[in-house]
Amino acid sequence: MKFRYSEENASLINRLERMVSSGKIAHAYIFEGPEFVDKRGFAESFVKGILCPDRRGDGCGACGICDKVDHGNHEDIIYIKASGSSVKDADITGMQDSLKSKPFGERHVVIIENSDTMTARAQNRLLKTLEEPPGASVIILLSENMESLAQTIRSRCVKYRINHFGSEGYDFMMERATGIAEMVLEKKPFYQLAEQIDAVTGSSEDAAGFLDSLQVVFRNMLVKDEKGISRYRRDDIISNIYAVEAARRQIREGVSRSYAIKDLLIKIGG
Repeated sequence: MKFRYSEENASLINRLERMVSSGKIAHAYIFEGPEFVDKRGFAESFVKGILCPDRRGDGCGACGICDKVDHGNHEDIIYIKASGSSVKDADITGMQDSLKSKPFGERHVVIIENSDTMTARAQNRLLKTLEEPPGASVIILLSENMESLAQTIRSRCVKYRINHFGSEGYDFMMERATGIAEMVLEKKPFYQLAEQIDAVTGSSEDAAGFLDSLQVVFRNMLVKDEKGISRYRRDDIISNIYAVEAARRQIREGVSRSYAIKDLLIKIGG
């Protein structure tokens, strides 16, 4: 996949490339990631790997098919995005009608942006397509928060999260998140965290990057815990991962970045 990502996403890209190269392509995927991640670009890079006749898996980036994907005018790709504040029932109906026609190539691909804004009726209609996918079609849902999608939809999709690490990059955010996580878990005085918090809430991009990094830190602790290395209780680490997601949801709903992250650290340290 010809796309710029942090080290944390490299394993995801490698898995997707191997999957496509082996022909094990699912009918439906959810790519979840913060607002600042170019989820459409990620999806299109993935689609090039599926459709490219010259380099199956990662796409050559030079053939006519890859060029059409890059320019958003490939005949077999159906794009859907929110009209107004949501993806509506009529949008999904139009997609279903398009899928009834024969593709120019080997398959149709649907990319639904803002999928977590789908109305209940739109989700119910999409579910019918996911239950009986036409031919070799692939449906890709792009989401900031897949929990907004019905469980019945999530259960029929292969789910991946695309991480984002802020304007300072992967190494900086991981180092910052690791330090803050350890300070909180070791019950350091909260005032010592003030400067650290200011450094990761200066922009929406950095706040999103910090929360992604913090989740990676806790997931890494779970891996170590399975090997008998972690100093922290497994249940506490799992609770902390959910707490990070709750903070992300608070920010999305309009709570100030600084307040949401301070509240998160209090909960983790409690």
